[in-house]
Amino acid sequence: MSIKENFCPKCGGETDNEGLCNKCMRSTLEWLVCQPRVECICCPTCDSMKKGATWSDVPYDQKKLAEELAIGAMSVHNDVQDLEVGLVSLVELNPNRTLCTVFARGILYEKHVQKSCDVLIVWRREQCDRCGRLSGGYYESTIQVRATNRRPDLYERIRVDKIAHDVEDTVQEAGDRLSFITRIDDIRDGVDIIVSSHSIGAMISRQIVTEMGGKITRHPKLVGEKEGRKLYRVTILLRLPQFRQGDVITYKNRYYEVRGADKGFLRVFDLKEGNTDVLHDESEYRLIGHVREAETADVTYIDQDMAGILDPVTYEIREVKALAWLKLSDHEKVRFLRDPEGGGIILVG
Repeated sequence: MSIKENFCPKCGGETDNEGLCNKCMRSTLEWLVCQPRVECICCPTCDSMKKGATWSDVPYDQKKLAEELAIGAMSVHNDVQDLEVGLVSLVELNPNRTLCTVFARGILYEKHVQKSCDVLIVWRREQCDRCGRLSGGYYESTIQVRATNRRPDLYERIRVDKIAHDVEDTVQEAGDRLSFITRIDDIRDGVDIIVSSHSIGAMISRQIVTEMGGKITRHPKLVGEKEGRKLYRVTILLRLPQFRQGDVITYKNRYYEVRGADKGFLRVFDLKEGNTDVLHDESEYRLIGHVREAETADVTYIDQDMAGILDPVTYEIREVKALAWLKLSDHEKVRFLRDPEGGGIILVG
């Protein structure tokens, strides 16, 4: 026997280790430990999941999540090599309890080992921070959508609602769970959009002005303090332009289609010359109608710079200027508005 040979101090057998042999180390080592019980907190309203103190909107499958939680409850010794873990069985005891049996196997001190354990997954229901605020009607900003010298029409009300929900979808997808629309009130003078945060209020109002024009004024109000921080509620007054995009107006015996409004100016399309122009919005204009309300008539003939169209109401031939920008042709359709005061017909496209 070589003097360099080692003996296990527990069983007396030969070993290459300095200390216990592999067999004795395996017998004394608890190489797999499982938490017997794991809690998972989910919101019963929106199915979001709580991790620590944070709620997550990541969609999940309950069975797959139970498997992940059970495997995550296993603690395996670092000396185990070629480790493999998995699920043996999953039993739904009741809607709030799932029993999972998991296994681990690998090589421990030159020998294959395998072990299984049971983990009870407890599903706890708790209303999340967002649903709690929603159910309580929480809000920080109110966007009051109004219009200058008129009431917003149905199209504008629908468009404002669509813009607000599109912005809400964007911020929710970006992970801002606490920015949402609390409610939208369609009232006589316009639309009130009540939102949960100042940030989404600012985003919605900016987007409405970008797409529909208008002016924004803000009126903050101190409502209290929380942890030494002052809390404000902001009323955002959004005033849409007097004229909508697509309105046809008359000014100094000329007709224009409104294409937009910018800081005291109207961007218009000259319906006679067929070019764009800019007018001061302080001037007095008379509203004829909107291009969405235009009627359709047949072009019966073209005679140099004049055209005859068949009035769809009286079935009379009405002579109008054959505007160069329209490029009218016989037997084609043309859209027009009637001037209720001038009695004329305005071709719009």
